[in-house]
Amino acid sequence: MLFLDRHNFQHAISFISFPVVRDIRLSHPRILLLSAYRSDSHAYWVDWLTASLEADWRVLELPGRHFRWRIRGNPLSWLDALPEQLEGWQPDRILATSMVDLSTLRGLFPKLAAVPTSLYFHENQFAYPVSQGQHASIDPQMVQLYSALSADELLFNSIFNRDSFLNGIDALMRKLPDAKPQALVARLKPKCRWLPVPVETMSGSVLAVGQHNQAERPLILWNHRWEYDKYPEALRQLVEALLERGISFDLALLGAGADRPHAVKTRLQQVQEAVGDADTRKAGFRIAVSGFLPKSEYQGWVSRASFVFGAARHEFQGLALLEAAAAGAIPVVPDDLCYPEQYPTSCLYPVGDIEAAAGRIQEWLHRMKAGEVTRFESDGLAEWLAPATAQQWRDWLERISPAST
Repeated sequence: MLFLDRHNFQHAISFISFPVVRDIRLSHPRILLLSAYRSDSHAYWVDWLTASLEADWRVLELPGRHFRWRIRGNPLSWLDALPEQLEGWQPDRILATSMVDLSTLRGLFPKLAAVPTSLYFHENQFAYPVSQGQHASIDPQMVQLYSALSADELLFNSIFNRDSFLNGIDALMRKLPDAKPQALVARLKPKCRWLPVPVETMSGSVLAVGQHNQAERPLILWNHRWEYDKYPEALRQLVEALLERGISFDLALLGAGADRPHAVKTRLQQVQEAVGDADTRKAGFRIAVSGFLPKSEYQGWVSRASFVFGAARHEFQGLALLEAAAAGAIPVVPDDLCYPEQYPTSCLYPVGDIEAAAGRIQEWLHRMKAGEVTRFESDGLAEWLAPATAQQWRDWLERISPAST
């Protein structure tokens, strides 16, 4: 069984050459899989598909770095590799991520022009925040727009992803000064389908590790990337808000980049030291674990977590959160992005209101102490997790197979 280890992606990526070419011959249908940015969910998705769905896969990937060059330059990067893959082989279907400049590739390679295409959206550039230091450019949005127009079907990992993409196109068209196309969103919408990335749940043996009194001293998990778009600064605010409420807790600082220095981690360590020196404080706080862990250790900490906290400025499916929630951690997340599709209102707090997030945790702790709840009931997440999502992908494979068309 595959398990989404967010941390081990970084190790895997470091060994990827340029470009990455894999040839996996299984059985029909023949699928050319193109992924222009192998990192995080993109990498997990490719590996899961090629291992789980029986097809004659030809895979081209590019390492997950140099984002601006990847999204604009992938046709050039594959200019030599793609003809090698197509030598004596004609795909029945192209499955490409939305990072791929599909319209340019189909123009450069006439052999691909008539091949049915599916464009998979892990994210969309209309709803992706630009960090400080990045150059704001319309190019990434235009790549995805032209690719969407070129593709036969558009697959999205959440309804939020789909809607923010279509709304972004509508807003962009309002800026176009003249010569506007008619009903562009109406042309694209019928091609859209919801098809999440499968998230495998952890085994029961892992879930039994490290049981403790979560109502007395909960373990709060951060298992996101330590980057601007996941907003780790909110974690510092949450810690201070919980201490002000007199709540004692432990903290697990995981996620990609947890092994590198970060201003928020430094501040949390300072808070921990200050709390430890202040005998009059009612609340206790301890960083129980911090860093890049082997998969088995990472699974153990996720399974022990009482809460998983999120404050992302963008989230299109939230695999790390789904994984933790499926293991029983209570999610505490903003009431926007993809989260309202997945979690009950008792898990949501108003965007940016960290005091409200602390209040949510306090409410859940009261329920735990009253014996009303012990762990998060993940039955409502079934449609986001394997085996349901795995079956959806098998249905997709059957639908696009030559015998079905």
